[in-house]
Amino acid sequence: MPKAISYTKGSIVYFEGDIDERIFILKQGQLVIMRKNIETQGTESELLKSGEFFGIRSAIGHVPREETVTALSECQCLVLSIPEFEALFSSNKQLMMKMLKVFSGQLRQVHKKIDSVLKLTEEPDLQEGMMSVARVFFEDERWQSCVDLCQKLSTLHPEISKDRDFLQMSKTANANLIKYLKENPEESYAPTPKSNSGVFSLPAFKRFSKTYNDGQVIIAEFEKGETFYLIEKGTVQLTKCVNGMNKNLDILKPGEIFGEMAILDNSPRSATCVARGKVDCLEFNKANFEILITGNPQIGLILLKSFCKRVYDQNRRFKILTLKDNQAKIADVFCMFDEMNPIPNPMEDKRKFNLKLTDVAHWAGLSIDETRDEINKLVASKRIEVFDDYIVIPRIREMKRIVDTKSMIK
Repeated sequence: MPKAISYTKGSIVYFEGDIDERIFILKQGQLVIMRKNIETQGTESELLKSGEFFGIRSAIGHVPREETVTALSECQCLVLSIPEFEALFSSNKQLMMKMLKVFSGQLRQVHKKIDSVLKLTEEPDLQEGMMSVARVFFEDERWQSCVDLCQKLSTLHPEISKDRDFLQMSKTANANLIKYLKENPEESYAPTPKSNSGVFSLPAFKRFSKTYNDGQVIIAEFEKGETFYLIEKGTVQLTKCVNGMNKNLDILKPGEIFGEMAILDNSPRSATCVARGKVDCLEFNKANFEILITGNPQIGLILLKSFCKRVYDQNRRFKILTLKDNQAKIADVFCMFDEMNPIPNPMEDKRKFNLKLTDVAHWAGLSIDETRDEINKLVASKRIEVFDDYIVIPRIREMKRIVDTKSMIK
């Protein structure tokens, strides 16, 4: 049963950095939320009103608190455990849809901040945007992805078939894809049996099953959002076209949902989603989104948990981009991966990351040349060991010291 807790004026409900899985509802009184602005390094405050929830994102996402909450007056809060909150969330259709839209909006805002730091202040029109994404895949020789983008472009914008550059790119990508598949018959694109589990193994979900193969584009940045997906098997890479380069945003695993943001706020797709290896997923239509979510609270919970994790992860990546020093950005990429993949023995200082130079450049928001220059300096000082498919950090605490030291230099 949820319990009521009273707080005196000036008392702290919880501190930034706390590990705490309680969720709160303010019943009466006044509370203020204080959080650090990643971009300005200043402090922001927000007053809470009676009936408002707080602490959801860190509790559901199982991450440290991102804010400090202080009582401005005598107040009382209703405190829920995660199971208690999930029961309330699942049984209240209005609350469910409201929270999903709030967290979708928060994630969209983080994406806009990242775009701003990367100098993407002006959005291209949708056709031009999709063409730029296709061109990046072409230049990266990712033929399957380029072919898929060209097909989507010609379907959504038939007039582009008259564009000479588009026709040449499409023709060349198709030819190279055919050649690649002939040389690699094991990569043939025959459908594979589905393997549903849990609530999604119900017969009602079989008609939503889709299979994608390595390199196939499931969602294209800038296209209109009509569907969203739940991954059953395999992994999906989220990328964004930034200044003529593909930037990695996230890697999604089985049980995670993607494509839902455009459904919730009626906006164009904000990223391209590409299958890494063979992917089995369920495809749901925009028209039945609310009915599906409210009729199957498990999906709503999966989506809420996904938002909580992704907002935290994107804020962490945004922190890297706001660092002024290039070496600090690169060092913080390794710190971020260390935080995301903790090892059993935290006293062990040596780390191995399955990252290449191009991956580090993507996460740091730097060019390949800028990244190579800084990596070479770190190699020369024996702080990094670079191999073909992975990078070894002999002392991860040194990466943290680089970030802390260079962050203090204005």
